Amino acid sequence: MSTVRSADGTTIAFEAWGSGQPLIMIDGATAHRAVNPSNAEVAKLLSDDFRVYAYDRRGRGESTDTQPYAIQREIEDLAALIEDAGQPAIVFGWSSGSLLALDAAAAGLPITALALFEPPVVVDDGRPPLPSDYVEQLDAYVAAGDRGAAAELFMTAAANLPPEFVAGIRQSPYWAPVEEIAHTISYDGRIMGTTMSGNPLPAERWAAVDVPVLVMHGDATAPYLISGAEAVAKLLPTARLLPVTGENHNVEPPVLAPVLREFAHDL
Repeated sequence: MSTVRSADGTTIAFEAWGSGQPLIMIDGATAHRAVNPSNAEVAKLLSDDFRVYAYDRRGRGESTDTQPYAIQREIEDLAALIEDAGQPAIVFGWSSGSLLALDAAAAGLPITALALFEPPVVVDDGRPPLPSDYVEQLDAYVAAGDRGAAAELFMTAAANLPPEFVAGIRQSPYWAPVEEIAHTISYDGRIMGTTMSGNPLPAERWAAVDVPVLVMHGDATAPYLISGAEAVAKLLPTARLLPVTGENHNVEPPVLAPVLREFAHDL
């Protein structure tokens, strides 16, 4: 493990594999290196061609945190990783991490291309939209010391899981790590903003993104994630859409790695 220091003093923990063109992978909500081995698996598959970074977003895993939270702070975290890489990077984002990647590119970070997998976007009535006070509810639960309630809200309202299914997860070994970093779920809620409102995406938010963008979705995923990926690809002039055969919201590393390699080689 290595670390970089972000602009506000937060320590960001990361691992890197290989050498060559930097490729930085951004997790979605609740994920970090200790609970999501996929980034490391993808990195090892690509390490012959790229220097691949997997990092713990602030407040998770072995990274520290600094309050108050702001999306700009996470953009600065990514900037510190790119500085460590020593040259402009390709950035890949899973789920809400893909929106952070877009925000970073729009902010002018030295990013050469973006690869996004299933951005959390709801632009139709394919599922209920997020509650308008979703972030406020999360913050209130965390302030009251009830991280379990925050995690449950995320799973039912954002991940759209049935309450009875979530009740089962609460009894599994998976629950404790989610509850541990539940205070960061509102960070992703702020990053999502209105993207899961059921309304069209705000055209101005990523208008400055001018690098090649690959927007992916599994063809076996939830229909609303397909229409959301389509909406993101349509919004961005430099984007192309790629359905990934047989995959859902948890695309397998042996499937993802060659897609990322081909995308990077075609730049």
